[in-house]
Amino acid sequence: MSNEQIWAPWRLSYIAGAKDHKPEGCFLCRYAADIATDRENLVIARGRRTLTVLNRYPYTNGHLLVAPLAHKPNLEDLDDEELLEGMQALRTMTQLMRDRMSAEGFNIGVNLGRIAGAGVPGHLHWHLVPRWSGDTNFMPVLANVNVIPQSLEALRELLT
Repeated sequence: MSNEQIWAPWRLSYIAGAKDHKPEGCFLCRYAADIATDRENLVIARGRRTLTVLNRYPYTNGHLLVAPLAHKPNLEDLDDEELLEGMQALRTMTQLMRDRMSAEGFNIGVNLGRIAGAGVPGHLHWHLVPRWSGDTNFMPVLANVNVIPQSLEALRELLT
């Protein structure tokens, strides 16, 4: 088996910065508080009670997060307006991805608690992952690599 390389020069700034500077606190709360940096933070939509942001480390192209603006860890902590607006944002985004990205299906889920896989266990968020026929290939299985065919900046432009 030969050693293949996949070049991803856009990741260098993250890798270099991760060692030197990791911001404190919840990134979703930081993004919610600073509308002026929406482009930099890959925020694609805001509601009165929710925020929609592209996942910086996506499983597939278009993987995004919908979160309440308030830092709440569990579904039962959300009030009816937050819950409804979260579901409405997911509905809007699935339709947008069908129309603009020709998504054929979706995985939608929430990981509650660190043991369930929550990377941000204190701030509940839904994952929306668009899917296409044949989008899973040998790379994740054999090389533990996901191949993402579009830059996050180009995807943000498409969805905003």
